[in-house]
Formats: sequence, C-alpha cells, structure tokens
Amino acid sequence: MSALIDVEHLTLQFRTDEGLVTAVEDVSFSLNKGEVMGLVGESGSGKSVTAKSLMHLNARNAVYAPGSKITLHAESGPVDVLSLTRPAELNIVRGGAISMIFQEPMASFAPAITIGKQMVEQLQLHSDMSKKAARALSVEMLDRVGISDASSRFDQYAFELSGGMRQRAMIAMALSTKPALLVADEPTTALDVTIQAQVIDLMKDLVSEFHMGIIFITHDLGVVAQTCDRVNVMYLGRLIEEGPVREVIRNPKHPYTQGLISALPKLDDLDAPLTPVPGDIPSPLERPSGCVFHTRCGQMIGSACREQLPQLTQVDPSHTVACHIYGQAAA
Repeated sequence: MSALIDVEHLTLQFRTDEGLVTAVEDVSFSLNKGEVMGLVGESGSGKSVTAKSLMHLNARNAVYAPGSKITLHAESGPVDVLSLTRPAELNIVRGGAISMIFQEPMASFAPAITIGKQMVEQLQLHSDMSKKAARALSVEMLDRVGISDASSRFDQYAFELSGGMRQRAMIAMALSTKPALLVADEPTTALDVTIQAQVIDLMKDLVSEFHMGIIFITHDLGVVAQTCDRVNVMYLGRLIEEGPVREVIRNPKHPYTQGLISALPKLDDLDAPLTPVPGDIPSPLERPSGCVFHTRCGQMIGSACREQLPQLTQVDPSHTVACHIYGQAAA
C-alpha cells in the first residue's frame, strides 16, 4: 500500500490566559490508501485536535511546535499541510483531498439552507462544476449513501431529516468531492445501534468502492473492532499503543488499553459489574510528569513511571506500546 498521509512528531499547544496548554504531544503515525485507522481514547485525550490538525482547522490560538510535520501525499505531489496559510491553499485539505464527518450533523448543516444548496456550494467551491452538474452529483451521492427519494431530500432542511438520514447526508456531502482521506469524528455516537450498524456497513462499502483512507475517531472499542484495520490509542495527548485492531483488542499491552477493554459490558456474564478505568483524566493545565497515565495506573513499577516519559517499544512486529513495563523488559 502507498502512504496517504504521514504525521511526524505533532505537538500542539493552545495559548490561554493561564499560559500554553499542551493538547497533543509528539504524536506520529501514517495512514495508507484504502486503510481504516481507529483513533481511540476518552474525552480530552486529543483525538479531535489531532484530526483537525490534518485539515489545519484548529483555533487561531493553536501553536504547533517547530518539529511538527504533516505530509499529505496528494496526486499532484506531497503537501506540507502545516505550511498552508492562504484560503486557496487550504482548500486542498479542507474539503478537497480531505473531508470530515462531524459528530453532530445539526451543528454542521446551516439550519436555514437546504441540504442540497450546501452540497452544491461545496462542489462549486472545490471545482469548476456547473450548478446543474453539481446538483446531479449531489443527488447521486445522496442516493449512494442510501437516502430514499434523494431528489426530494435534496431540497429539504437538516431539521426535516431523522438523525440517521442527517448523518448519511453529511457522509454524502463529505464524499461528493471524492476525497482521498475521510476523517470521521465519532460519527455514530448520537445514533441508535441499528443506525450505527448501517453507517458502519456504509463506510466499509465506501472504502472498498473509492479506495480512500479513513481515520475513525471514537471512544467505542466495539465500533473500532468492526470497522478498523489498525488502532491508535491516545491518552492526554500522547499516543500510548498502536497496532492491528485484532491484536490490540485481543492482547492489549498498555494498562490504559486494558482498562478500556475491561470497561466494556460482558454479554456472556450480564451480572458482572462494570469496571471503569479508576480516577479521572487530569486537566491539561495539570499535566503529570513522567508517564501521563501514572496517576491512574495500578501497575506502576517504581519511580520511573512518575519521572521518565516512556517511549514507544515494539512488542510484536506491528504492535508498539509506550509503557515502562515493556521498556524495562526490552532493556
């Protein structure tokens, strides 16, 4: 597989009244064409901020560290995403080569403009397509994502559609520009389980049909297991475990990943109590020293966890973890 996007040593801080707050710290990963990668972690772990960096969508008070680099391998050649500044340049990664599905469609569709008009405006912004051609493509995409009577839905407003239909309409709009990379930020969180299953099946079909890459952001490991090829686990802005999805879920190495999996309900033992990860994720203003997870970890091996930052260690040919337990074993 050929690389689609490379993220190298991404470190992102936000200027606040309290000073610089670190949201993402030294995150690196790659995504290939036709690959689905899950980005997993609790709220506040830096998943969405990382994804928005790929499109240069973070707020103006965002500060990227000098060593941070994001390279999009577009058809026209490599694009240094973080160097883009002008609106015309940013169109490459904002709805052009990269599209994003947001968690709540009602927050993304303008309530006073029809679904179809928004889709047409987007297509005309990113291409020289005529209004008639843009309408035809938009109706085709609405039909492709399973919206019945697409030509009528085209003229409706977002509030007239059900939650599942709104989500499908957002997917249709994201796909209408034929992006190479689709970023899906918790697209199934607000949906009931039957609609979740339909959206997951739809995304699998789209990968197969368009051979695009997908970054799937979620806190639901069940969804990741059904959808993704690889999974990256984040905690407090750091990447702490990565590998093939089946390997990570069946054989989690990091205590945090083990905690996330233990917190899932056990269908074969409905009387078993839920076992959440103890404690709460710290505030970014009170970032722990050493391993960022040590304040909640039940497997600490000494002062190293409190004082030294663990580096990613290879535990299998394609499975890495940032934990002193494996760092010491490897040494």
